[in-house]
Amino acid sequence: METTESTAHRVQSTAPTARIALVGDRSPHVPAHRQGPRMLAALPDAGGPAVEPYWVGTAEVDPAELAEFDGIWLVPGSPYRSEAGAVAAARTARERGVPFLGTCGGFQHAVLEFARHACGIAGAAHAEQQPGAGELVIVPLSCSLYRQEGGIRLSPGSAAHRLLGAERATARYNCGYTLAPGYLEALRAHGMRFTGHDPDGAVRVAELPSHPFWLATLFQPELSPEHEGPHPFVRAFAEAAARAATARGSRPPR
Repeated sequence: METTESTAHRVQSTAPTARIALVGDRSPHVPAHRQGPRMLAALPDAGGPAVEPYWVGTAEVDPAELAEFDGIWLVPGSPYRSEAGAVAAARTARERGVPFLGTCGGFQHAVLEFARHACGIAGAAHAEQQPGAGELVIVPLSCSLYRQEGGIRLSPGSAAHRLLGAERATARYNCGYTLAPGYLEALRAHGMRFTGHDPDGAVRVAELPSHPFWLATLFQPELSPEHEGPHPFVRAFAEAAARAATARGSRPPR
């Protein structure tokens, strides 16, 4: 008779491996580009799902192809080679219900995408690429957060709070831009929820509760210390991708 343990192993071994698109312009000089894939690779040893990451450059984004992935992670590293590609990746994830994680530059461009295509702010711009634009939704931080740590507080009942299991945490940044406060209400009115803030009340985490899994952080969870194991946000994203892969069913290799 097959034991429960062997049955579980058999089910796990036949489950499709989630395919995750790491959208960004891969560079050995960007710490997040080294740490993110390592964190994903460490998931199985920490009891998480096995995933298969694929790098997709921002200039190579094809929405139709990207929609075939089980998860999309818009990684740090702005200015991207193609702002349009980064925005298209975020839009594909949002509109097609693909599990999404955006960190640092990924946060900024996911918010930019939402402002343009969900809120109708057609001229929404990023100050890093268009400093003279009239609708600067993403603006320079008043104090740079390059290689900085800072405290964040999480809204009770939010996904971020549930995943971290605490209302306060320490975040690691490598960032110079953020969401302009003047656009908060417009984004909220169209369904975006801001669930993490620094001690001064500045936005650090955004969620879309209507989406299967959509989480964006101005900080970089992939930079958390290796001995702490995969960050809960990264793990939850990978688990959402694994669920999407199972729901999609097995596919022939590409």
